[in-house]
Amino acid sequence: MAPPTATATTTSTAMYKEGPKEEVVRMDATQREDEGEMECQLASLSWGPNPLTGIPTFPSFQEHRRHIVVHMAAVFRNWARNGYTEGISGHISVRDPEFPDLIWMNPIGKHFALMNGSDMLCLRISDGEVVGGNRTRPANNPGYYIHSEVHKARHDIHAICHAHTIAGRAWAAFGKPLDMITQDICDLYGVLAVDDEYGGIVTAEQEGRQIARALGPRGKAAILLNHGLISVGHTVDEASFLFGLVDRSCEIQLRVEAACAGNPALKKSIIPHELAMANYKMAGEKNWLYEEAQPDIQYEIELAGDVIQAGLDDIKVDV
Repeated sequence: MAPPTATATTTSTAMYKEGPKEEVVRMDATQREDEGEMECQLASLSWGPNPLTGIPTFPSFQEHRRHIVVHMAAVFRNWARNGYTEGISGHISVRDPEFPDLIWMNPIGKHFALMNGSDMLCLRISDGEVVGGNRTRPANNPGYYIHSEVHKARHDIHAICHAHTIAGRAWAAFGKPLDMITQDICDLYGVLAVDDEYGGIVTAEQEGRQIARALGPRGKAAILLNHGLISVGHTVDEASFLFGLVDRSCEIQLRVEAACAGNPALKKSIIPHELAMANYKMAGEKNWLYEEAQPDIQYEIELAGDVIQAGLDDIKVDV
């Protein structure tokens, strides 16, 4: 049984689930659980006198902005540790907390393992002009074309992660969705899309618009044919955790497919719709996904020391 996709691919127009006879049926609107209907499960999933609290609040836009760029840098350092580097490919964007028409992005050409908060550039979504942050390094033009179009299409999205990982690219060669074969990938049940049309190296807005169409109005991640993976979220923390989850799930799927091919007696066990949906409601919520990312992010901040947060006392944008 395959999971419902987040949106139509270039060859399909319906969200779907496969029933016992493998028939494809449209999902009722009541089954398309809106993010607003999902209650935070932190109290159920953490225990003790000080349970996890989820996405923090900040006394000022300045403090929030500082938090964003430091966590972006930590995510990049984690990406380097996980081998997500591929030359100058890979980028993250996060909306500015004060000016939603601006995004923070990493400069092109700096190794992920050396990234600091002060390296981030602030770009205007409409035209890519650098309006704040680091002005000593160039922006990533292909990254801007992808991220700006997704941000334009989805105002609920505040963060986007994209990179060319080994497992992600390997599974992306098939142009197929991932099976719900672990409870972890159910965090993306019904909101994981597949873009099954390769558009070439990104040199204009078209590829970004195609990715935005693949994600649709509620997709949280997508497998891009012959390209890689992309994830989105309310925070860079959520988007980065989902990105790693999809990459690891691609690796798991590849191993499972290889095992099945080598032994006809083996058969995949797919998590049923009801259980997959229950898992999604429990663990696919933005506050819980923020907390899921914190161990890796805090690890990188501790290892980096003062340098990752240096020079941010006067971080600002020019509007």
